[in-house]
Amino acid sequence: MPRKQSHIAPDWWDYTTLDDSLINDAARLSVRDLQQLSRPGFKVVMYDTLEDFYLAEALEYINAWRQSTADNPVGICGPIGPTEQLPLVARLVNELGISLKTAHFWGMDEWYDAATKKEVPITHPLSFEKADRELCFRRIDRKLVMPDANLHFPTADIAAFTKTWKAGVRCAVMQGGQGDIKHWAFNDPLKRAGKYKSAPPSPEEYRKLGTRVVELHPVTLAQNARTSGGGNVTMVPKMAITVGPKETWMADKVSIWHAGAHDNPLGQRLTAFMISKGIADSAVPMSLLADHPNVQFNYFRGGIGSVAVEMH
Repeated sequence: MPRKQSHIAPDWWDYTTLDDSLINDAARLSVRDLQQLSRPGFKVVMYDTLEDFYLAEALEYINAWRQSTADNPVGICGPIGPTEQLPLVARLVNELGISLKTAHFWGMDEWYDAATKKEVPITHPLSFEKADRELCFRRIDRKLVMPDANLHFPTADIAAFTKTWKAGVRCAVMQGGQGDIKHWAFNDPLKRAGKYKSAPPSPEEYRKLGTRVVELHPVTLAQNARTSGGGNVTMVPKMAITVGPKETWMADKVSIWHAGAHDNPLGQRLTAFMISKGIADSAVPMSLLADHPNVQFNYFRGGIGSVAVEMH
């Protein structure tokens, strides 16, 4: 039986092409049901306050960097969205006096300028590198912060960035949020074209993708305009550079943070349900983490909401 056409972007694959029964099963999950989705290799954790939520997220940075030594350097790969943990990371490093001289950091993604064929400059208002530096690294005491050479931000020179993943530095954690289109980083569903006209890529095909320049799903553009640009979608680049599944599977752990500010109540349920049940489908990229050996979903209980009709 042929796959459904997308309900929101007919030229793309996305979660709306799933069987309705799967979507409806996820929509019915209560908060208690979500907690019970944990299984070996997949853990669901709940937080009752945003303070506890973001502190726990910040502590993942601290716990990863504390493992780093000159002989065995360790890093973390972190997102822009959520960002609330970043100033907390800097404060913790400074207050605890943790030297980061051997520690590393990878940015997950960056906007791509199709006109210049380069990453957007750090002066761009939506620059992810700019956000990381301003919210975190420039706030860390100079005596403690890692050398600039240990900060790895995605650029149009894909080979140089991917080389840093193979340079003997262990990625203890890859953090992320979840977008409306069910991605981590900018691993969006692919367009419904060419050999993927009738079916999306198999999970095995998608998982082979490494860091690359991607065209973004229209929902992702709208979301970034909403969360970062006051709704001005015209300022959001249509392309980005993103770490891929290849780098993701090099991380010891993948930790996804659901504060309720990015994906909606259905999305927060759907991907957890699919990962828990081992249902991997590249139209829902986050579901591919069903095959990663160590995944944790972190929820702010007050941001989970319910999949119910409310007229506003």
